[in-house]
Amino acid sequence: MLVAAVMLVALVSALSGVLSGCASPGAMPPPAKVTPPAALGLQDAPTTPADARWWQALGDPALDALVDRALEAQPTLRVAAARLNQARAVAEARGAADGPRLDLAVDATRQRYSEHGIFPPPLAGGYYNLGNVTAQGSWELDFFGRNRAALQAALGTERAATADLAAARTLLAAQVARSYVGLARLIDQREVARRTLAQREELLGLIGQRVRAGLDTNVELRQGEAAPPEARSQIEALDEQIALARHQLAALTAQAPAALDGLAPRLAELRLVPLPDGLGADLLGRRPDVQAARWRVEAATQGEAAARAEFYPDVRLSAFVGLNALGLNHLFDIGSRTVGIGPALHLPLFDAGRLRAQLHGRRVDLDAAIEQYNSAVLDAVRETADAMTSQASLVRQRSEQALAQAGVEQAYDLAAQRYKAGLASYLVVLTAETQLLAQRRLALDLQARALEVQVALNRSLGGGWSEPATSLAAAPAPRAP
Repeated sequence: MLVAAVMLVALVSALSGVLSGCASPGAMPPPAKVTPPAALGLQDAPTTPADARWWQALGDPALDALVDRALEAQPTLRVAAARLNQARAVAEARGAADGPRLDLAVDATRQRYSEHGIFPPPLAGGYYNLGNVTAQGSWELDFFGRNRAALQAALGTERAATADLAAARTLLAAQVARSYVGLARLIDQREVARRTLAQREELLGLIGQRVRAGLDTNVELRQGEAAPPEARSQIEALDEQIALARHQLAALTAQAPAALDGLAPRLAELRLVPLPDGLGADLLGRRPDVQAARWRVEAATQGEAAARAEFYPDVRLSAFVGLNALGLNHLFDIGSRTVGIGPALHLPLFDAGRLRAQLHGRRVDLDAAIEQYNSAVLDAVRETADAMTSQASLVRQRSEQALAQAGVEQAYDLAAQRYKAGLASYLVVLTAETQLLAQRRLALDLQARALEVQVALNRSLGGGWSEPATSLAAAPAPRAP
């Protein structure tokens, strides 16, 4: 029978050129083009794996604990994990479709046969028991690769879902790290604001003494009286921002809003990692979102191949063996056995364009997947270039600011020494301290921004630039059919 089925398929294949005129794919435009990696300065494959725990480079155990909690309890990650499990289930179902199938059917019926039907007396007009026990098997011979293409498409979707989960983890870790750095900046800025308030209160007291001594007028006094309320307003605004930042971190880590009210990180506890020489954009190939887009192109390519295979014959081998008898007392007699085997052929001839529309839809899906991949690569290149440019600029800004702060520090020290020696008034010291506090605020802002850019660069590179032990496997480069 198998030989007969193969011969039947060969005959149908020979006639398919004639019959395909009834249901054929028709002319289709060329697919979209994948942006060559070399055109964007990228390599075809990543040179190093992604660091699964890149945030540990900041060197703060409290941050590590928050990220771990977020990755474990955040509902958005559970949604991504559920989508991955759904894709795995679809892939398992597709894989099972290519194998043989065996079913068992058992039924018993008591039936009255019509006196005017096809059965003659004594069956006509009588009640009889009809029993049936049958094992049925079938196997679709996937000569044209439709099931294989559908399976590969499902596997590509599963791999894309795996990459999506990794991308969600990277994004969540970056959000926690950036919020943590922002909270540390606000707390340090509040310390500077408190010193500013104390300095302005001292300055107000000094102005009051000078007014009483006739050295200043009420104009200077009123100006001095406005300074402390302004400083207290800035402190209150910082307290509000600190509370909101703690609430944001609590939400990211799936905790109650007040759970992190005692969290007080400091910028000095966070470590800046210098950018290594020769860091190239080829590391973008390991970004999870780029890998996900790459796998979707592969899945869409296989999906189009499966839709094209719908135009070819569908050959299936079927067989059954069982027992069938009129009267249950004879059901298990040797003479009640029934056996059958044979091939079945299905070839679409006229379907009003259904298969052609389905194929065109798969081609549109492929074009969309290719363009989404191109867009993901372009976004990755831009994000990395922005982060690297900002980091290089911040190195220069912090160097110049350090020089400026050093000069202001020396001026403040000289003013303090002259005041202690009786050569200058305390007003000169407070004026010098005003410039010093401004430089300290600027230093904190630049340090926090440098840390945020480091987090952004880690995310844009898919997990930093170190070489960890484990990482997400790289997907093959996308290809157009």
